[in-house]
Amino acid sequence: MASSKSKHIDLEIKDASLIFARVWSDLEEEFGRAKLCFPGEVIWLGGAPGAGKGTNTPFILEARGITAAAVVVSDLLDSPRAQQIKTAGSLVGDEEVTYLLLHKLLDPIYERGVVVDGFPRTHVQVECLKLFYDKMTELREEFRNHNFPRPLFRTVLLFVDEEVSVERQLHRGQVAQEHNRKATESGVGPLAEIRATDLDPASARKRYQVFKETTFEALRSLRAIFHFRFIDASQPLAKVQQEIEEEFSYQSSLELSHNTFDRVRTITPASRLVLYARQELVKRLEIYNEDYPELFQRVIDKVNSKFMPIVTRYAITGMTLVNSEDALFDDPLALAMLIDIFSERGYQALVDVNHVEVPHRIDPHTHEIICQQKRVYRFQVRFAASAIRRGSD
Repeated sequence: MASSKSKHIDLEIKDASLIFARVWSDLEEEFGRAKLCFPGEVIWLGGAPGAGKGTNTPFILEARGITAAAVVVSDLLDSPRAQQIKTAGSLVGDEEVTYLLLHKLLDPIYERGVVVDGFPRTHVQVECLKLFYDKMTELREEFRNHNFPRPLFRTVLLFVDEEVSVERQLHRGQVAQEHNRKATESGVGPLAEIRATDLDPASARKRYQVFKETTFEALRSLRAIFHFRFIDASQPLAKVQQEIEEEFSYQSSLELSHNTFDRVRTITPASRLVLYARQELVKRLEIYNEDYPELFQRVIDKVNSKFMPIVTRYAITGMTLVNSEDALFDDPLALAMLIDIFSERGYQALVDVNHVEVPHRIDPHTHEIICQQKRVYRFQVRFAASAIRRGSD
């Protein structure tokens, strides 16, 4: 019987959230959620054809103290699993590439770090990478006492223009051909792999164009989340490697230390609060209506009679202030109701409670003014301002 994975390999789904959800579900089913422990540091190495990813990989491994060999995504596509897909006449799409990569990264040899060469390459893969980071963060929080690593993503992107790329691809092909000629004649040494694009100028140029039209744009969008810059790989190798080191230093400066991160992560992220805010608001309003119907109705009536006329009057400004001394709001629950009612209707309401001293009487013996304290509730209501249509000059 075909596995659940093989059933949907060839579906052309381009929704990254759906693709990643299915990949993650397959990994959880195979390994168990508590076993999804990925490398503590992942270096995403990308770049144009001929930019020198293979040349710079040993330097990057040494610079980061990583002992495991780099994971080359193109090699994953030659794996038995990928070959099986190709034999079946299907394409190795974003979903399968993401699955193969994450499955590979669960190998314990990458526990201390890994360099990934060739991912992401498409917009879908970029989105999957973002979701992967979120999942790693979520797992670290969930399994706080199981030494799950904090996700540390570094990015190295090498760029060369089209002419340099084509020249280097063809040069690589020439060198490989010469190497294979000598190895064949001498019978000594393995033959080098030669890409078809490294032998044909038109194919090499087309490969670069594909990079510019798909991968380059996808990588540019990644910068909105993971800050990095493209490194000019047409420079001398020593200069390129100097800039790689500088880039690592810069990216490291943007990260909190592990100790600091572990302290602040106890505070719930705003993104998670917002995700469930609407559900919690609805739940509170239902409780008000079922458990405190009279008070709830009084607050609604007060909003309609006191607040909405003022809000309507200042609709152009997008904000209004309302002062009230109504004893209704002496009940903290009434204040909570008012704020939630406004939130449900699309407003943002804030309240300050001010204690004001008001002269009450004069002591006939000391002539001291005796004051009483009263509460003044100052409400600030914000909302989308009304657009003003202006005539032409």
